[in-house]
Amino acid sequence: MKKLTLRFLFICILAHQPISIFAQDSSHLRISLLTCTPGDLMYSTYGHSALRVIDSGATANTQVKDIVFNYGTFDFEDPAFLAKFVRGKLRYFVSADQFVDFKAEYQYYNRGIIEQVLNLTGAEKTAIKNFLLNNIKEENKYYQYDFLFDNCTTRLRDIIVQQRQIKPVFKNVMPAGTRFRQAIHFYLDKRFKDWDKLGIDILLGAPVDAVMTTEQQQFLPDNLMMAFDSTNQLVLSTASLYPYQTPVVSRSWFNPLVVFSLLLLLIVLLDFSKNKKAAGFIKAFDRTLFFCTGALGILLLFMWFGTDHAMCKNNYNLLWAFPTHVFIAFVMGGSKRWIKKYFFFTAIMLLLLLAAWFFLPQQLNLSLLAIVLLLLYRSLRKYQTIQ
Repeated sequence: MKKLTLRFLFICILAHQPISIFAQDSSHLRISLLTCTPGDLMYSTYGHSALRVIDSGATANTQVKDIVFNYGTFDFEDPAFLAKFVRGKLRYFVSADQFVDFKAEYQYYNRGIIEQVLNLTGAEKTAIKNFLLNNIKEENKYYQYDFLFDNCTTRLRDIIVQQRQIKPVFKNVMPAGTRFRQAIHFYLDKRFKDWDKLGIDILLGAPVDAVMTTEQQQFLPDNLMMAFDSTNQLVLSTASLYPYQTPVVSRSWFNPLVVFSLLLLLIVLLDFSKNKKAAGFIKAFDRTLFFCTGALGILLLFMWFGTDHAMCKNNYNLLWAFPTHVFIAFVMGGSKRWIKKYFFFTAIMLLLLLAAWFFLPQQLNLSLLAIVLLLLYRSLRKYQTIQ
């Protein structure tokens, strides 16, 4: 009777264990999602994801294989690297590294690694392994990277979901109504990367202000990790492979809002000083200001129409960065009537922009208010002084 009771208890315990624990023995595989914490460099600000595959089907002549598959690789040594990167034609590819090498690299840069062992059947793990081995072949490994919709993180999710027989149901990991730009800002604000934030807000157009769906939230590594946890069926265990302490970062006074506001104040004070040297400086400054603003407008047009960067389209920063300013910078010292009208038109457009600032389909960087006010002030002053 005692033996029967023990057998019954043993069977009950087995019945409550995840199937994948036993599939582990039949497939000799363990697959896990690695989520790496953000780094200091711009490209590493949002963290990173990779898949770790451990094949423990070792024999007397083989060793345990522990490989990390990484879809965030690109060729720095490509002679046309910069041109392809700017035009959005740089192809990323999947690479495979020994886990010990992968871990050593992230330890060197003091970036944490969190591992989620996935709850998969033996057949599912084998299918994922075979997919990765086929995908890493030279003829299959390249893909057209898209930061929001097809990146090194979303690729991993798609592979796992496609190979899993029972499709996981993910939950929102960010508040409903969150936009792509807000998610991007979260990481930049956390480390006070105000200048990086300004550059991103200038280059990225209205598409980045779209509200994210549940799946679209997972373009960020941290969000994918939390989404996997939210299913209550996809993660067997979670462990920190390299403890990480977030560095203490403080905001610097040298940020765009302060710098641009001080510049605006300086120009206004110099303009009212009635000093000849100040007048000469203002004249040179006006040419520089309008030329740089126009050059930026040309760049934004190029990023919109001349590249494959879908998130750079429909850019409302062109409402203040007029490409025509490049030309006007060379003739603004003239007294022709059309130049006077040009600055009047510019002032009207900038006033309308300020009135609609918080109602535009695209969120403009707040520090640009000082630049727009500076352009407005100098346009009005040029309009007044041209005879």
